[in-house]
Amino acid sequence: MVFGKIHSVETMGMVDGPGIRVVVFLQGCALRCLFCHNPDTWETNSPSAEEVSPKDLVKKIVRYKPYFANDGGVTFSGGEPLLQPEFLLETLRRCREAGIHTCLDTAGCGKGSYEKILQYTDLILYDVKQITEENYRKMTGRGWEETKRFLQAVQKAGTPVWVRQVVVPGLTDGEAYMEALQTFIRTYVPNVQKVELLPYHLLGVHKYEVMGLPYRLKGVPAMDTKKTRMWQEKYFS
Repeated sequence: MVFGKIHSVETMGMVDGPGIRVVVFLQGCALRCLFCHNPDTWETNSPSAEEVSPKDLVKKIVRYKPYFANDGGVTFSGGEPLLQPEFLLETLRRCREAGIHTCLDTAGCGKGSYEKILQYTDLILYDVKQITEENYRKMTGRGWEETKRFLQAVQKAGTPVWVRQVVVPGLTDGEAYMEALQTFIRTYVPNVQKVELLPYHLLGVHKYEVMGLPYRLKGVPAMDTKKTRMWQEKYFS
């Protein structure tokens, strides 16, 4: 039997897809994004992670079905959910059998099996990290070949996509960047239904301090939410 490693579960999520959702944060991520506010999810074999079977996890999710039966469901986030493909696939399959809407919050940097996983995925929240290969590597510490492979699989599957972009002062903000982001999305991201700009915040900084990790965006202020809303309305409404 396959088991997965879970960081945590949020039972009344309101910002991770449509409706009220159970949000399952899987442990492990191959990227090291400069703006990451969940460094505690990076290591797959973290001793604090809970090991669980797909059957038991879906049993837990089903208990909350009355809260999201109309337009909600379950969102698998992280970390990076695609780093545990066998566990994710079996869990998604069981969710589909239980009539639960499924969503992946992902940067598209996993370990393959994308076509099989997408058969049981109703919606993707695709996290754009950067819009040029050079800047993507600077932002994440990796090249973008894997996420491109994932997007090709999404195109074949026809799975609906909501694009998300964290707006970081000096890195992913400004009129020129928003125009370039539009072009990037049209060029590389298929089946887009919606684009969401998310203002960079400082809520995760304390985790770096507790874990003894350097915070690489030290001194960068939180993003102005008014500017973020302005760009959202101007470019992506």
